[in-house]
Amino acid sequence: MAVGTQAPGWDKPSRRRVPRYQAQVQLDVTVLRSGIPDTLPGRAVDLCERGIAAVLAGELIPGETVGMEIRLEGAAGPVRARALVRHQDRLRCGMEFLGLSNEQLSAIRDWAMQMKALPESVAATTTIETADIEGRESVPVGSHLAEPRRRVPKWRRRAWIGLLIAVTVLLAVFWWRWNRGWKELESGLAGHSTSAGDQPKAHVPAEEMERLLIHRVEPQYPEAVRGSGLQGVIALDVVVGRDGSVLAMKPLNGPNVLARSAMDALRWWKFEPYKINGEPIVVETTVGVEFKP
Repeated sequence: MAVGTQAPGWDKPSRRRVPRYQAQVQLDVTVLRSGIPDTLPGRAVDLCERGIAAVLAGELIPGETVGMEIRLEGAAGPVRARALVRHQDRLRCGMEFLGLSNEQLSAIRDWAMQMKALPESVAATTTIETADIEGRESVPVGSHLAEPRRRVPKWRRRAWIGLLIAVTVLLAVFWWRWNRGWKELESGLAGHSTSAGDQPKAHVPAEEMERLLIHRVEPQYPEAVRGSGLQGVIALDVVVGRDGSVLAMKPLNGPNVLARSAMDALRWWKFEPYKINGEPIVVETTVGVEFKP
C-alpha cells in the first residue's frame, strides 16, 4: 500500500501523537439534521486511532457530530463509531473519533498490520530514486551528491500527459458510476425501511429490552447549551429490528437540542434479537436517556 508523506514545505518532524496511515477503504457517514438521518457514502484517504480523513459525496459542517461505518479489509465486520467534524474543504473532511472502544482500536491496529501500512514517520525517511538506465545509485533525502537530471524528451512528456488524461477520465467515469450505485442503494434501503415487514409485532417493556442491550453509545451533551444548566430525561419510542439494530425512533418529550443528541447516540445501539417461539421479530420499546451538564 502506498504511504502518505508530509505536506510540501514542512521539513520538521510530524506533530501527530499516533501514526496515520494512507487508506483506500469505503465508509458511510450519517449526520442528523432536524431529527432526520442523512447518510453520505465515501472513501477514506487516511486513518489513525484518533481520526480519519475522507472524501464524501456531500458536505459536512465543522462541529457536527456524525456516526460512521468503516469497512476495513480483513475485519470481521464494519467498525461503527461516532466522530466530530474538525475540518471541511469541498468534499474532503477531517473527523476526530469520539470514545473508541478497545475492540475498535484493536480492529484499526490489526488492519494496519495486515495491510503492512507504513506510518508517515517511516515514509519520510525513504530515499529518492535517482538511478537511470546507466546504473547510478539512489541518493537519500537531503543529500547534495545527486547528479543533475537529464532533460526529458518531448515525446516522453507527451506520452505521460496522455496517460494522465486517460487515467483522469477513467477515474471520473468510475466515480460517477460508483456514486450513482450508492444513490440507487440508498433509495432501495429507504423504501425497505417503510415496508410492512418492518412494522413492530410487539411492545416490549424497557426493563426487558435493557437486558438484551449488547452495544451502547453514550449521548454527548450539546456544547451549545452546556452553560445553561439544561438537564433532564429524554424518553424515546424506539423500533428494534430482527437483527437487533435500531430501525426508527421518535422523541416523546424534552428540548429538541437534547432529543437530537439522544437520537444521534441511540441509532448506534445494538440489542440481541427479541424472539417469540424462537423466531426474531421487530419490536417497539421505550428508552430513557438522562442528560446532565
